[in-house]
Amino acid sequence: MTNRKDWALSLSCPATRFNEDMLRQYQTAGIRNMELTSGDLYVYTDQLSYTQNGSAAAIYALAKSYDVTIGSFHLPFQPFETMDPADPDKGLREKMIAAQSELIRAAAGSGIGIAVIHPSAEPYTEEERGHRLDLAIEVIDRLTAVAKSAGMVLALENLPRTCLCRSHDEMLRFLDAIPDLRVCFDTNHNLSEPNEDYIRAVGSKIVTLHISDYDFIDERHLLPGDGKIDWNSLLSTLEAENYTGRFNYEIKMNLYSPADAAENYRNLMK
Repeated sequence: MTNRKDWALSLSCPATRFNEDMLRQYQTAGIRNMELTSGDLYVYTDQLSYTQNGSAAAIYALAKSYDVTIGSFHLPFQPFETMDPADPDKGLREKMIAAQSELIRAAAGSGIGIAVIHPSAEPYTEEERGHRLDLAIEVIDRLTAVAKSAGMVLALENLPRTCLCRSHDEMLRFLDAIPDLRVCFDTNHNLSEPNEDYIRAVGSKIVTLHISDYDFIDERHLLPGDGKIDWNSLLSTLEAENYTGRFNYEIKMNLYSPADAAENYRNLMK
C-alpha cells in the first residue's frame, strides 16, 4: 500500500499558456512537475512547431530552467474529423498514426516519459461501439509500440459520455490486448460507475492522473472540493492499489492558478 504524501504535485499546462510567466507561477507555487497539454494538433505542429528543429527539447529545457520537469504530455484529439483512433476510414487512421508518432518521438527525444492519449472521439451510437473499439485497439497497439521503441510509456485515458473507455470493461479490452499499454486515470470522467470501482479494476496499470472535481453529470475540471467527489475515498483506493505516480491536476486554468492547485494539494495530503 502506498502513501498519498509520496505522490509529487504536478499541474497540466495548456500549450497555449506555456510561457515564462506561467513557469514563474509554477516555481513560486512550488510546483515542480508539469503535463504539457493540447487538444488541438495544430497548436503543437504550427503554433509551437513542436516537432521541428528541436522545439520539443527547447520547451523541455525552458521548463527545467525554472526547475519544472515536463513528465508527460497530452497527445491531441482534435480535429475530431482527422484525429479519431476509431475512425472507420483506414486512410484517416493512418494519417492520425503518423501525426501522433511524430509527436511521440519528439517528446521522447526531449526527455518526456509519458504520452497520454484518448481512445476515441465522439459521439458514437451503441450499435457501432464494438466495431469502433476493435479499430481503436489496433491503432493504440501500434502507437504503444512507437512509444516503447522511443523509450516512452503510452497511457490511455478513460473518457465520458459516448467515448470509448467510459467503463472499466472497455478499458480492460485495451489492456488485455496491449500488454505495454498503461492508463491515465481522469477523476472527473466517470459518469456510469464510481471512480473507486474503475480504479480497482485497472489500478495496477495506472501510471498518471488527471485530478479534478465534477458534479457527476458531466466533466467540469473543477478544483477538488468544488464538486461532489469523496476525495478521501478516492485517494484511499489509489493507495490500496499501490499508485506511485504523480498527483497531476487537470483543472480549468482560466478559473484557477498554480497557487490554487498547490494549496489544494497541501490540504488533500494532510
